Amino acid sequence: MSRMFNPPHPGEVLKDGVLVEGVTVTSLAEQLGVTRVALSRILNSRAGISADMAIKLARVFGGSAESWLYMQANYDLWQAERRAIKCDKQNRVSA
Repeated sequence: MSRMFNPPHPGEVLKDGVLVEGVTVTSLAEQLGVTRVALSRILNSRAGISADMAIKLARVFGGSAESWLYMQANYDLWQAERRAIKCDKQNRVSA
């Protein structure tokens, strides 16, 4: 199975889909039962979706926790592959 080209961070999906509809970070954080800071870190791609957060998102928005974790895993794997490629290129140049 091939991975999506540069998959979005789940926080971007939340930001683009939910906050556009006029929902505030504060009100969404309250619905999810997390702090505004914790949610803001996710929305700004500075923190990943944990299993607990995936369950909370699924409860608030419907769907499955697995889909949120799958998005996070795809994002993390893509980023890791890019770092590995960059490291390989640097090692070839200095060798």
